[in-house]
Amino acid sequence: MILTCIVWMVSQAFMSYGQTGEPPAVVPPQNTEQNQSPNILIGAGDLLSVVVFDTPELSTSARVTQDGEVNLPVLGRLHLAGMTTIDAARKIELELRTRRLLLEPHVTVLISEYATQGATVMGEVRTPGVYPTLGTRRLLDMISVAGGLQPTAGKTISIIHRDDPQHPENIALQSQPGKLSAQQNPVILPGDTIIVAKAGVVYVIGDVLKPGGFLIDNNNPISLMQSLSLAGGWDKTAALSKVKLIRKTAEGREEVDLDLKHVTNGSQADMKVADGDIIFVPSSVGKTMTYRGVEAAISTVSGVLIYAHP
Repeated sequence: MILTCIVWMVSQAFMSYGQTGEPPAVVPPQNTEQNQSPNILIGAGDLLSVVVFDTPELSTSARVTQDGEVNLPVLGRLHLAGMTTIDAARKIELELRTRRLLLEPHVTVLISEYATQGATVMGEVRTPGVYPTLGTRRLLDMISVAGGLQPTAGKTISIIHRDDPQHPENIALQSQPGKLSAQQNPVILPGDTIIVAKAGVVYVIGDVLKPGGFLIDNNNPISLMQSLSLAGGWDKTAALSKVKLIRKTAEGREEVDLDLKHVTNGSQADMKVADGDIIFVPSSVGKTMTYRGVEAAISTVSGVLIYAHP
């Protein structure tokens, strides 16, 4: 009787193989998190959830060591750092087949805990730090969480992605952030680093209408005449032929003599200025004395006219 039961069970098992003689296909559970971000790479310190379908004794949760290895049941230590979760799952399946532990293994790998659960925002923002990236967070979302941009912020932002640190992504901010495209406002993932560059400063001093320091975008330098226009232009007593550009170099300060008369009439090219440059517009002694004399004469005439008025 027992032998008959065994024969019946074996025959039922062979019948279930179908006409091709192969066992029915087993569909592993779908990994929704892998599908959402398949390109993120496994890194040291991440906590992995490894599920071998229908084989709980081979499933486990393990943390990636600093050497990039994961200690798995039966298989031992495997190097998975630098791989996507999909590639890691395929590697584990290959090991299970090669070692004849399972004929057709189906493995899913999830990063259940990143080494860092947030993205770092640094540079010219009001409150630099590490901020969580739960859900879908884009570049502008992270800048907003960090308090927004400083007045000294430039127009270039670098993003160092966790899965490709050797190739930073440079984003140019537009004057109207609400109209940024998806490429200009990328998704930020855990472990990414956002660096907001600092704008350069050009100083315009001397006989100009509004002396001071003016912010410039280091990736889009401005010219000498544009810098002077930011300062409101030069005063009527300025010595245009004696303007100096003072620039800091590796050897020290360098002074360049400029004649704005030649620049304005087109006989000399307008030159570019860089971060830290100082443009000094001196006053003309002769013009100053002349204008002071004219102003004194006008004041005298005005006084006489006022005095003589009945």
